[in-house]
Amino acid sequence: MGKALIRKRKRKGKYGQLLIAVLGVLFVFVCYQNMALLGDAPALGQLVGYAREEIAVSAWKNCMMAMLCEQKEAPLTLESFLMQKIEGFYPIYAFSETIAEYDTQIESDLNAGMMAENEQESHKGKKEEKEEQSKKEKGQKKEADKKEKSDKKEKAGEQTEQEKKDEMAVAEAADAAGQGGKAVEIPREKLNDFDYLLQNFYQVDRTTTIDNSELNAQAMLGKDMKLQGGSENVQILIYHTHSQEGYADSAPGDPGSSVVAVGERLTQLLTEKYGFHVLHHTGEYDVADRDNAYSYAGPALEQVLAENPSIEVVIDLHRDGVAEGTHLVSDVNGKQTAQIMFFNGLSRTTKNGNIAYLANPNLADNLAFSFQLKLAAEEYYPGFARATYLKGYRYNLHYRPKSLLVEVGAQTNTFEEAMNAMEPLADIIHRVLAP
Repeated sequence: MGKALIRKRKRKGKYGQLLIAVLGVLFVFVCYQNMALLGDAPALGQLVGYAREEIAVSAWKNCMMAMLCEQKEAPLTLESFLMQKIEGFYPIYAFSETIAEYDTQIESDLNAGMMAENEQESHKGKKEEKEEQSKKEKGQKKEADKKEKSDKKEKAGEQTEQEKKDEMAVAEAADAAGQGGKAVEIPREKLNDFDYLLQNFYQVDRTTTIDNSELNAQAMLGKDMKLQGGSENVQILIYHTHSQEGYADSAPGDPGSSVVAVGERLTQLLTEKYGFHVLHHTGEYDVADRDNAYSYAGPALEQVLAENPSIEVVIDLHRDGVAEGTHLVSDVNGKQTAQIMFFNGLSRTTKNGNIAYLANPNLADNLAFSFQLKLAAEEYYPGFARATYLKGYRYNLHYRPKSLLVEVGAQTNTFEEAMNAMEPLADIIHRVLAP
């Protein structure tokens, strides 16, 4: 009995010594670590402060856990006791709870941009779908009307002679329109109203001004724009101050899909279909320095005109630049066609008045030429020509009375839409120039 009691005490003594040794090691480790972090702080004060903080945190956690849930505790073993002490003394657990998490702005900004683009595309798709649906509905309505008329005629029997005559008249009118008949007739008295003229035919840039002394419809229509010479010599010059301008599906640097190719198509139509003698000049003046392209093109134009004094018409063919959401397109004879815009420089700014070093003695004729073309476009191809743009400066329009700057579509148009625009443009030019 006595021996068993002694062995039991010795065993307890060994466990106690082991526990004291482990706690001693942990104590030394924690003190060393904290002294290294805090510098010269006294080890004892540091240990007491740390112990207070850990006891408070441990007590708070134990109380909260007891309040939140009840768990059946497993029997306390030496291993679990040591792990509890290690977790209590070692500060990595508390440190891990102080780490803050941050969301990056890059991904959220990208997502917002993608959402905006998707929303824009969705809106565009819905708009196109709505337009397509509207076209279908109109087509269906038209077919229904035709069928209704046909049914009525079948019920009424054979057509009367008068009905046949009416149908023939309608067919003849349609043929005339297909051959270039006027779609609308704009009353000339309306054009004499300066406000009406300005609001319906022009867009004046804020850099310049104009009044009814220069925009006088009667005076502009009174100028004879017909060609005076025959087609045995060059009559029309087409060139490009900005030869590098392309379209939505153009290959960069490829003249075969740029505004130069569009100019070649216009040259072909004016020559082969309408019998004009046209020179297409394909010099490049905006490759190295676009900002000074007009200055570079001037001397070349002077040389071409000196070599071909018979030239009466000078056309500078461009492609406009607009907002990416803008699509300058109209329906001409069933084709999706890029809209055009005539452009005039007034050699005058709002701030400085007339610009002496950019004088243009042919300004009145320039304005008359573009106005007659714009009026023809409105009457034969409504919606094809945008408002004629008036801006300061000169743009090399002073070399001939019949000088013209034309913007064919924009960077958002396809190359095909731009090419389609040359047929109505050639027809308009022919109507104004042909003797």
